[in-house]
Amino acid sequence: MKITAVRAYQVDLPLIEGRYTWAGGKHYVETFDSTIVELLTDEDLCGYGENTPLGSAYLPAFALGTRAGIAELAPYLIGQDPTAVGRINTLMDTVLNGHPYAKSAIDMACWDLLGHATGKSICDLMGGRQGDSFKLYRAISMRDPAEMAANVEQYRGQGYSKFQLKVGGEPLEDIQRIRAVRSILADDEILVADANTGWRIDDAARVVNAVSDVDVYIEQPCESYEHSLTIRRRTALPFILDENIDSLQMLIRAHQDGAMDAINLKISKFGGLTKAKVARDVCVSLGIPMNIEDTWGSDFITAAIAHLSHSTPDDYRFAATDFNAYVNVKTGHGLNEKVAGEASAPHAPGLGITPDFAVLGNPVFEES
Repeated sequence: MKITAVRAYQVDLPLIEGRYTWAGGKHYVETFDSTIVELLTDEDLCGYGENTPLGSAYLPAFALGTRAGIAELAPYLIGQDPTAVGRINTLMDTVLNGHPYAKSAIDMACWDLLGHATGKSICDLMGGRQGDSFKLYRAISMRDPAEMAANVEQYRGQGYSKFQLKVGGEPLEDIQRIRAVRSILADDEILVADANTGWRIDDAARVVNAVSDVDVYIEQPCESYEHSLTIRRRTALPFILDENIDSLQMLIRAHQDGAMDAINLKISKFGGLTKAKVARDVCVSLGIPMNIEDTWGSDFITAAIAHLSHSTPDDYRFAATDFNAYVNVKTGHGLNEKVAGEASAPHAPGLGITPDFAVLGNPVFEES
């Protein structure tokens, strides 16, 4: 099998709730700019991948950069075997230094093609289905404490039992947010206070001290790894790292430093499913639970998350997310229905997603 053409599509993904706010209100998004890549082959099989950055000021990634990176890589992909995912990753790293988020969509499309070529789902190719389903978490956009608690109550009614509360703002209000939400949860429900790097080190210290009696995880309090590690060493609360875990090297360093109890594993930060699977397997070997997710996305990314999550041993699946539930545009079809806050990976080959070209429209880029 050889790649004969590379196409990229741009799709706007408006949020159902209108606005998503995090990191103390420093960042917000109302419409996500998604890039979907299509790899065409000489065997009449097509593979699809997606990258959707969380705005342009959160991580070193932005939507125009995704499409520019794909355009830079595309000429080198023509004539290559997309099912040789290891060689494709080596090639991409050779011709483009960095920009893992742009490579992620291409790598995902290669896994989709590998699945179609073998007749297997990505979940099967990544180790096999572990259990019947996996738990989802719900991210709660930053608002007034009472409104956030009301949002959590709404999603509890839909079966969710794990909640990621967006904090990272004024410490006293964040303390109120954490307490207000925890007070309505049952003992077996999980609460994560995610600052998304939004606190200064002194503000982070104030919050973790003030909620030391609350059953809550603290996630990525400060921008720098060193400041987050300092806060980790000042609290007995369970600790999650996200933004700082952007490579296998950082994962191993953080484990050696005892910097966290769990991580958020974002597929595009690692450059795609190939390297995210390596990180996933290392976490399993080291006994580190994971939220498996990405920066954002629609049906294609949601499917990729589902396949990586469902092939992860249950003991190490902290939770996963379903981004298509947050936006009101569907880019494809094939995802399984969510039941009581749980999901499962599609059984069809590859990602298991059929693109909706009425939504994708015409390509904004093509190389053949």
